[in-house]
Amino acid sequence: MKIDVQDISTVKKTLNVEIPEDEVTRELDKSYRTLRKNAKIKGFRPGKVPLSILERRFRKDVHAEVSGQLIQNSYVEALRETELVPLGEPVVDPPELEKGKPYHYSATIEVRPPIEDLNLKGLKLKKKVYKVADEDVDKQLKILQKGQAQLKSIEQDRPVQKGDHVLIDYEGFKDGKPFALAGKTENFGVEVGSGRILKEFDDQLIGMRPNTSKEFSVHFPSDYFNKDLADLDISFKVTLKEIKEEILPEIDDEFAKDLGKHKTLAELKQSIREEVERTREAQSEMELRQGIFDLLIEQQDFELPEVLVKHELSALVKEAQDALSYRGMSLKDTGRTDEALSKVYYPRAERKVREYLLLQKVVEQEGITLTDEILEEAYNELAEAMNQPVDMIKQFHNAYKEAYEVFEQRALEKQAIKSIIKNSSIKVIEAERAEAQEPQPEISESEPETKPDQIDEGGE
Repeated sequence: MKIDVQDISTVKKTLNVEIPEDEVTRELDKSYRTLRKNAKIKGFRPGKVPLSILERRFRKDVHAEVSGQLIQNSYVEALRETELVPLGEPVVDPPELEKGKPYHYSATIEVRPPIEDLNLKGLKLKKKVYKVADEDVDKQLKILQKGQAQLKSIEQDRPVQKGDHVLIDYEGFKDGKPFALAGKTENFGVEVGSGRILKEFDDQLIGMRPNTSKEFSVHFPSDYFNKDLADLDISFKVTLKEIKEEILPEIDDEFAKDLGKHKTLAELKQSIREEVERTREAQSEMELRQGIFDLLIEQQDFELPEVLVKHELSALVKEAQDALSYRGMSLKDTGRTDEALSKVYYPRAERKVREYLLLQKVVEQEGITLTDEILEEAYNELAEAMNQPVDMIKQFHNAYKEAYEVFEQRALEKQAIKSIIKNSSIKVIEAERAEAQEPQPEISESEPETKPDQIDEGGE
């Protein structure tokens, strides 16, 4: 067998394979012998059908079967000889097999890009630390308080005021025609002044009375979070159905008990502080990790295998669609298409693949392996994060090979990051308060009163 490797790019290779005539003939003869034993043709006893008749009646099927088998067997051997490791299935356009001639075919594959050794010693890193102040705890307390608020219908006949919760029906129009992205919605609950849709929208609700309707236009700014509505003028027809006021509970020991996890307000505050500290530390570690990748990416540029980018992109798009589904929506409800969503996430997919390949290089370059001690530590961390017993996590990974491979890969990557940090100099910087990400309180198990509407979706 002859094999020639054609370099299409650093990550794309074409294997040109030639299978000798004698091997082709041998496989054809074998296939026809098998066919002769089983073929049922009128006028001939089983096993006695002449080869000429078999070739005339079954040539196309036999040749297709034999060419497929030749490709399957020789492709594996070609990879072994060339020491190429494909990242996905080969692209093969098999030509028709001809009796009495060698068989030629080409298989195009993608491989990992060559990455030169990285400079991993003495990197100058910056780590932001986020301090937690009493006001951070108070802010989270107020969020929890709002989550436990009761909405009470207002019986008196009065107009809407800022801070009221209202129940409305609305429909959006563009150029006088119904607009899908602001489609007809009934029984939508919104706090007036929250700007959930748009501040100008809320302003138009102020002064309305129950069982009245109003038509008005608003302009969505060019930097609006839903890019599909940005810089558009939309007319709305709104019917106000009900006004409710928010009754907030007192923040005291009883409030802490009602949440079901704490006996006193002091315990609740301490729990909140610890949760905020964990969130801020996770943010700090994430930013440090991104800083490491930024420096490594600066060192080398390399091509990305499209098969890996597409795989990552598919995962990101599915994650976004699952998030919508969890909120009772579909991609169609947002007015977007799969293609549009893929375009949004494509740069992120490229970045994640680049980071993955760089970490693979670090693992190889530094000879990083997983000891029993490291694996046990990784299992304990995963069990704590998932709030599951370690033994249950291990049983799951023992039963599902693919899950274990992902776990093992992440453990290797974590060790690679640790190795880089150990050999780098880190400057600790106290971050500005405005840079801190706000945690989502998990102490309260209450659900939001309403589901997000179509306009509220679309942030990236």
